[in-house]
Amino acid sequence: MSHANPPIPTDLVIIGGTPAGICAGIAAARHGLSVIILERTAHVGGLPANGLGATDIGTRALSGGLFRSFVERVRAHYIATYGAESAQVKVCSDGYHFEPSVGETVLLAMLAEQPRITVRLLRQFDALPANLDQRDGRISAVRVLDRSSGANETYTATAFIDATYEGDLAAAAGVPFATRREGVADYNEPRAGRFFQAWGDPAIGAGSDGAGDDTIQAYNYRLCLTDQPDNRVAIAKPAGYDRSEYASLAEDLRLDRSPGVHRGEVAWDGIGRVTNIVWLPNGKTDANNQHLAFISTDLPEENRPWPTADWAWRDRFAARLRDYTLGLLWFIQNDPEVPAGFRENARRFGLAADEYADNGNFPRQVYVREGRRILGEANFLAHDALPIAAGGRPPVHPTAITASHYAIDSHAVHKREAGRVHLDGFLSLRTEPYTVPYGVMVPRTLDNLWVPVAVSASHLGFGTLRMEPCWMVLGEAAGAAAVLAMRLGVAARSVPIGQLQHDLVQHRGVLIHYRDADRDHPAFPALQLLGVRGAIPGWEARLDQPVTAEEVACWSAIAGVAPPSGPVTRGAALQAIAAVMRAG
Repeated sequence: MSHANPPIPTDLVIIGGTPAGICAGIAAARHGLSVIILERTAHVGGLPANGLGATDIGTRALSGGLFRSFVERVRAHYIATYGAESAQVKVCSDGYHFEPSVGETVLLAMLAEQPRITVRLLRQFDALPANLDQRDGRISAVRVLDRSSGANETYTATAFIDATYEGDLAAAAGVPFATRREGVADYNEPRAGRFFQAWGDPAIGAGSDGAGDDTIQAYNYRLCLTDQPDNRVAIAKPAGYDRSEYASLAEDLRLDRSPGVHRGEVAWDGIGRVTNIVWLPNGKTDANNQHLAFISTDLPEENRPWPTADWAWRDRFAARLRDYTLGLLWFIQNDPEVPAGFRENARRFGLAADEYADNGNFPRQVYVREGRRILGEANFLAHDALPIAAGGRPPVHPTAITASHYAIDSHAVHKREAGRVHLDGFLSLRTEPYTVPYGVMVPRTLDNLWVPVAVSASHLGFGTLRMEPCWMVLGEAAGAAAVLAMRLGVAARSVPIGQLQHDLVQHRGVLIHYRDADRDHPAFPALQLLGVRGAIPGWEARLDQPVTAEEVACWSAIAGVAPPSGPVTRGAALQAIAAVMRAG
């Protein structure tokens, strides 16, 4: 790109208007930084604005910071629009289930409250070294294409955040990254590498040799469908429809053949057998790939180039995936080999007419489950989300910037293979609430870049971190860290973790989970700060129970302060110790 226009200066440039990018911008702007968010599409919001309306979080008590604000605002929207006792409020599940347009509306409202944030849409960053300036480990400028005018633009800043799903800015800056699926030999992670398992069956399937390979898990579109006739757009047969892609599905339906154990969790005689349906308000769905189907909305293998491909290739694949998805829906609604009752059930559904009006009522963004994964100061593995001992916690990281919880989850890396019980790589492994260290989003090679989405992790470690609630709070932490780095004049890796944690906790962040700790308890912030330092290693905090002198001494030693006198409860003692920590 040329330097046709004068540079545009700001404090912080964020590439990617994803929820993580939005939260990063808000966290920086509320501390006084000027922020520019550059988004390639015509809409901000990433996947929550494009069909991912069923929030993926295993323990809702971990909802903290700006993600907590998001779900509260979603619920408030439905109450204000339809009334507190409405069906919409009930279906929204306390704000965790929402329509795509509502997700976008809420995120836009959060941005609008921050006048220091400028959002520029249709700005394309291409992952090429020529599109940024860097020297001595610091980026000073990035160049993007204005897709509406064709002009080239340069933005200069002191700090940069890569909030793309692909890790494009980090790659252009030369940050090392991985895209491969590690094998068991790499980190000794359970279910690593080549792996087959029927869904819901504990037995490991034949062919599971644990070998690593150069693959990536499948992408799809999260579909907003509806069965409401007054808001339903019929599925049209796409151009280039190829029946052979779906033909084996008809046989699966006739023979009641499935790659897992069906326990009644789907509508087995209809569309729910082909796409996993979660109901959203107003008769809409978040329709995801069905894990109990050999053929669903995922399209394994063909997305393999995406993480490192240019936007021309990505756009071609997005169109291919759209046609494949619409073809699948048309097939189950119309093909004469599909059982008649199944077709009738499937025809109840169509695209929602009041969503994506500028895109044929179809999601605007591909669900990029996994792109590049940077090599950071810390590397998150499956072991970081699994208990060290039965009934215990996963490892507690003193540098934690959030707690999170979701199963280790991966979609298939290969299409159907003869004789296998399921698709290779399709798995889910239970975890326990864990802590995420700051270093996963800090490249080893740059001083002023944070990467809260394409974080440093193994394929399986990434399989639990890659959920929007986690990415949102990581984005918030990245924005807060950028503020500290600029104010203190330090590199990203040298940001004082205690100060960063304090900022996040003051904004309702959750660093570590305790099963009996109410986040509205006065001692909750202090518990977070001392909990990640190992003060209370178990799952129960017992904040209102009496404290012993030995506990006060131990916790004070962990904090490096003199033991306070006077507290009679565990919570009060934690508060007193945390107050001295902050004062120091």
